Amino acid sequence: MRGDDGGQPGVFSYISAEERVPLDHPLRPIREVVDSALKELSPLFESLYSRFGRPSIAPEKLLRALLVQVLYTVRSERMLMEQLDYNLLFRWFVGLSMDDPVWDATVFSKNRDRLLEGDVAYFFFTKVLEQATHRGLLSDEHFSVDGTLIEAWAGQKSFKKKKSAAKSAPPDDPGNPTVNFHGEKRSNQTHQSTTDPQARLYRKSGGHEAKLVYMGHALIENRNGLVVNTRVTQATGTAEREAALVMSGEIGRSATLGGDKNFDTKDFVHRCRDRDLTPHVAQNTANRSSAIDGRTTRHPGYWVSQRKRKRIEEVFGWMKTVGLMRKTRHRGTDMVGWMFQFTAAAYNLIRMRNLCSAAP
Repeated sequence: MRGDDGGQPGVFSYISAEERVPLDHPLRPIREVVDSALKELSPLFESLYSRFGRPSIAPEKLLRALLVQVLYTVRSERMLMEQLDYNLLFRWFVGLSMDDPVWDATVFSKNRDRLLEGDVAYFFFTKVLEQATHRGLLSDEHFSVDGTLIEAWAGQKSFKKKKSAAKSAPPDDPGNPTVNFHGEKRSNQTHQSTTDPQARLYRKSGGHEAKLVYMGHALIENRNGLVVNTRVTQATGTAEREAALVMSGEIGRSATLGGDKNFDTKDFVHRCRDRDLTPHVAQNTANRSSAIDGRTTRHPGYWVSQRKRKRIEEVFGWMKTVGLMRKTRHRGTDMVGWMFQFTAAAYNLIRMRNLCSAAP
């Protein structure tokens, strides 16, 4: 018998969001880790907010909403608010009941910027790592480092001369003016983006076009590929090695540090050895001699590090395809670095869930 399509919708519902989400849903173990980390950050949240005035968005709910945005590749805050309005799974993860109103997108962004001032992304990242340590998922002996380009939220037309003596004519189209920069010599010394002044024009390698970008850096441990440190810097030819030395200063001595051919320089290798770190970087022998000699390559561990270091590409791949970091939606090194580290924490949460579920 065919069912009736014209039923009367119920006025009340007695099933909570908690009952709607299956017990084996992949977000449940992530929610447990997140709640535990946020509980430890409660004293920090208290110091960021005044004790008087109107209540703002709870920082715990704000961070859970940002995690949902990263995990489900929600492109903007406005789209996130729209999803929170009717998506029951998102409401459950964030901690909203069915009757709670959804925030305005502008208010949400303003409250997020307050967390930037408190460096909340760093502390949240650290708390997630502490839980990974308690579960025995981190190694303290073998690490790998690498960098990737993050396209800035700025177009080529915004890359203009820093000081122009002549007054330019008014644009033919204020929203998308016609700009002819062909044949003009442009560099970071003479030009600057008017949209994002901290972005730099950079070419990945020969044959690639130059883009306005930032450079994101990550340090992973080799056992399970968890991210243990991050940095975002302006894009330069030496930024990867400089960031690697800074991040490696926070790991223990007598450890190995893997990397690609870009790290095969005498200065980087010597500075690693001065810190009692063994540089397991790939040899660059293209028309030159490598700084890595037989003292390092004769050990089997060197070749293990060369295989394991490629795991960092999985991190960058996830952060760019899922975590919205291929082209940043934010401006400035601080804000891009905040989101980069927060996205790395989201990656660690996914990785920890998979590792724990696969354990016997």
